[in-house]
Amino acid sequence: MDSVEFNDKTVSKSTLKYTGKAKQVFLTDNPDILWVHYLDQATALNGKVKENIAGKGKLNSEISHLLFNYLTKHNVENHYLRSISQTDELVTALDILPIEVVTRNYASGHFVSKFGVEPMKKLAPIVQEFYYKSDELDDPFMNDLQIVALAFATENDLNQLREQSKIINQLLTALFSKAGIQLVDFKLEFGRTTQGNIILADELSPDNMRLVDMKTGKSLDKDVFRQHTGDVTVGYHEVLTRLQQL
Repeated sequence: MDSVEFNDKTVSKSTLKYTGKAKQVFLTDNPDILWVHYLDQATALNGKVKENIAGKGKLNSEISHLLFNYLTKHNVENHYLRSISQTDELVTALDILPIEVVTRNYASGHFVSKFGVEPMKKLAPIVQEFYYKSDELDDPFMNDLQIVALAFATENDLNQLREQSKIINQLLTALFSKAGIQLVDFKLEFGRTTQGNIILADELSPDNMRLVDMKTGKSLDKDVFRQHTGDVTVGYHEVLTRLQQL
């Protein structure tokens, strides 16, 4: 499939723009629209470890589809346009900010090892962190002054990123709670529209979230792959099923 109908017009897939850790992004004959294809691939250590996992692309795509639609219904502006297959979607072309915004509701991952705190300690207030989006440099932590000095974003931009991430966290936490899932932490990416507005981009899936079953404490995210504790698609399928049942 190389063409689809969108808003009464045909959108055709063109050249490959880039291949990421778990997605391919294609240009289309409409400069304002990109074509995203989810790969059956899992990575760890910023892409240094890779493995093909059958069915993972479909799961990520469908979960992301549900979560973006949920946020859209709650007036969170984002790049998602529509799903066009089980593994493909159309999104708005953005000027992506080179900043990853991490929101932490509970202590986990390197936050635990860095500060020596108890895993799953509830963080109050929530912790928001910025990281430079660079696999080559292992996504180093950045503070506000570093970001502004390097002209990655302005102080006003950073305030917007914090506020949008806070709202998204509240909405996703409530949704996952209904599904019996604890949203531990997650990473977001944002981009600037041609009008200059900063909106949510990338994907929303267990690849960039830590999700834990509220009853069992079982991990339902990519930590299963990182820690070699089982089949990562089992947890992803559980997340999708519970979201579909809401």
